[in-house]
Amino acid sequence: MPHGKPAGVRCVQLDDGNRCRLFGSPLRPAFCGGLQPSAEMCGGSAGHALLWLGRLEQLTSPGSPPPRSGG
Repeated sequence: MPHGKPAGVRCVQLDDGNRCRLFGSPLRPAFCGGLQPSAEMCGGSAGHALLWLGRLEQLTSPGSPPPRSGG
């Protein structure tokens, strides 16, 4: 996706098994290579990971309000 991927849009480089077709390639975007999986992100299911990534997209999209602190 030459101009980036909008939040909520599936990456065109994912195959049917949700694997990155660009993994290990110099064409892979720097953001993707820098995103390291963690227990917090992956949780216990693909559904959890997709929700986490969706929230990350919302928080980092241009014009999004800053995250609230504390709780």
